[in-house]
Amino acid sequence: MRAAIYFTPPAGAPLTRTAAEWLGRSAFDGEPTRAPDPAADPLVASPARYGFHATMRAPFRLAEGVDLSEVDARLAAFCASRDPVRIAELVLARLGPFFALVPETAPPALGELESAVVRSFEPLRAPATAEEIARRKPHKLTERQRDYLEKWGYPHVFEEFRFHMTLTGKVPAAERKPVEARLRDRFAPFDGAPLAIDHLALFMEPEPGAPFRVHSVHPFRRPSEEA
Repeated sequence: MRAAIYFTPPAGAPLTRTAAEWLGRSAFDGEPTRAPDPAADPLVASPARYGFHATMRAPFRLAEGVDLSEVDARLAAFCASRDPVRIAELVLARLGPFFALVPETAPPALGELESAVVRSFEPLRAPATAEEIARRKPHKLTERQRDYLEKWGYPHVFEEFRFHMTLTGKVPAAERKPVEARLRDRFAPFDGAPLAIDHLALFMEPEPGAPFRVHSVHPFRRPSEEA
């Protein structure tokens, strides 16, 4: 089993429903959200398995002696101590060969949140195996990314972090324009809209290769709850 700390909008939010319909499954109940789509399904197979989300702590195996309830309890306590982060404008963007929703301008507090999550949950993570490191293709990473991969089990942390909510896998160059047009039409109501990061979710992968599911969601504190 692996755990991951993600942000995903609430289950009933319009953005969540739209993304789940695009991806073909909901991470909240694991159920299909539409009929098979031969045009879209090959493009969304990878993000559909992980569920609609933005990564705060990439999937990790639990350290010896740690169980999911301990991760869940730590996440609840962590979230209760955090203030919400506001993304002023979410936009559709192409990141290399895939498409995602990203902040037009990422507020510094977003990077600070990610860094705090990574450090807070590090004691609960089992060290990455040689096979897990090899899957990240370290020969294609920068020196700093390789260092982070070795130390933290994931190359895209801290300065390498970029908030993104993935909508496709790798899209062949010849298909990018029509795919982008389809995405812009589908996600038009959210392109340019604000997004509040006011909770985090614990996702779990019950066995290798299985779809990820939402295990729990924990809200951040409200301003009136500050000590």
